[in-house]
Amino acid sequence: MAEYGFDTLAVHAGAQPDPATGARITPIYQTSAYVFDNADQAAALFNLQVFGNIYSRIMNPTVAVMEERIAALEGGTAGLAAASGHAAQHLVFHTLMEPGGEFISARQLYGGSVNQFGQAFAKYDWHVRWADATEADSFARQVTDKTRAIFCESIANPGGVISDLEGIARVAEQAGVPLIVDNTLASPYLIRPIEWGAHIVVHSATKFLGGHGNSLAGAIVEAGTFDWAKSGKYPTLTDENPSYHGIRFYETFGDFAFCVAARALSLRDVGSCLAPQNAVLVLTGIETLPLRMKRHCENALAVAEWLARDQRVAWVNYAGLESHPLYPAHRKYCPKGAGSVYTFGLRGGFDAGMNLVNRVRIFSHLANIGDTRSLIIHPASTTHRQLSDEDRIKTGAGPEVVRLSVGIEDVKDLIADLDQAMG
Repeated sequence: MAEYGFDTLAVHAGAQPDPATGARITPIYQTSAYVFDNADQAAALFNLQVFGNIYSRIMNPTVAVMEERIAALEGGTAGLAAASGHAAQHLVFHTLMEPGGEFISARQLYGGSVNQFGQAFAKYDWHVRWADATEADSFARQVTDKTRAIFCESIANPGGVISDLEGIARVAEQAGVPLIVDNTLASPYLIRPIEWGAHIVVHSATKFLGGHGNSLAGAIVEAGTFDWAKSGKYPTLTDENPSYHGIRFYETFGDFAFCVAARALSLRDVGSCLAPQNAVLVLTGIETLPLRMKRHCENALAVAEWLARDQRVAWVNYAGLESHPLYPAHRKYCPKGAGSVYTFGLRGGFDAGMNLVNRVRIFSHLANIGDTRSLIIHPASTTHRQLSDEDRIKTGAGPEVVRLSVGIEDVKDLIADLDQAMG
């Protein structure tokens, strides 16, 4: 459906009336397994000679619609769903990495990802080296012979920092490794990382794609532009695979080989599959993604401008403000809006942040972003609590920091709520 516009793809990509019933909305295929036509068809499915449904841990028709729709919105060749954004990241690295391997990541990163990369992945003997999302050269300085990937967020959580995607992609190309971009905060409505050189895009579809805070989901999109055979660094994709009688994934599946391998090997064995009910909830959310993101960004800018004028606020870290040093990056990478998740600092420090989240009435104090509802959190005492004081400051979650995820309510009500809560 590449010939259609973004708004049309958000409603229609991957979906069609159900052939059995004529149902217009994608049905929930609530089944664990599927009956084979005959023994030959079953054997062909298990050998990856044909595509089809075997078991819902590997593929489900409802989930497949979500995978195709997100891939279409991102401009990729294939998609793969997972149980959460963290699960999606795990599947990506499980497919790419070997013990002893390294990858480079921007340090401006969701606190849970900092923990996953720095601690959980170390148990696999995968090791992260840190760089600065706004300085491409900082990635180049971290490249070694062991580097197998570069990772960043298009718009970083919690600080709203816009990554230099073009510059980081250039470093990845020179290093001969894929660039992986978490596009959760931007969504493909604001930024399409593949257009800036990304090879793999990941999402916590729990956030803006789903948009309503009612389901957990993750997604992977493959660009189909990386030459997995060039360097010999990716044996999962290029070497004979014993699970499938010596098949070579890149040789066999070409520009969607990564997603096939991630599904047939990593998802098959790790098991972090997405439930079909959650896929339907995400699909329903995606239909209004363009409308919601426009309102999210309009409200976020209005709230940021108000905060920037308030004497109780020390600083506002929102790239949509013309005074912000990353305003040119906003105009370059996401001219339709700088997103709706950002941080600001209260002059009263840690205690003022705690008091604020305790007194809001419309903003919900919870650990999520990307909801239609406006959300607030004090990262130093919650999402980034597991980090050291030094690491919290490095990731933009110092003691005075409050994170907002600005929703789609009447903006005057949001401003009034923050005003009364700050005292």
